[in-house]
Amino acid sequence: MKARVKWSEQASFIAESGSGHAIVVDGPPEIGGRNLGPRPMELMLMGVGACSAVDVTLILKKARQKVTDCWVELEADRAETEPKVFTEIRMKFVVVGHALAENHVKRAVELSADKYCSASIMLGRGGVVIKHGYEIRVAE
Repeated sequence: MKARVKWSEQASFIAESGSGHAIVVDGPPEIGGRNLGPRPMELMLMGVGACSAVDVTLILKKARQKVTDCWVELEADRAETEPKVFTEIRMKFVVVGHALAENHVKRAVELSADKYCSASIMLGRGGVVIKHGYEIRVAE
């Protein structure tokens, strides 16, 4: 895996993935950021959420669950002193579908947390407390 992060101006950077996608990453205004894109730590949090969401939806599809929508809501706490690392991340998966079996949703979240999500497992091994929850909603 490769990536490139190039300084654009002030506290803004263009992050390019090895697969050819790009995103603007910007720092906060107090260091010259202009709110052109997510902060680096926001991007990391979004990456953890995306990694887990991919796992959960894939596992549920393989279990032949009729998922119509899925998202993960994330909240993170950071240390108050430098380095301001994540200390705790709370993830809540909202899975929407028809006749979803709770045991399948629960198992998908657990498998992502314990076996498949490289991002959250890596952070957890680094000392970040990661809590997972889920909510099932019936599709209309």
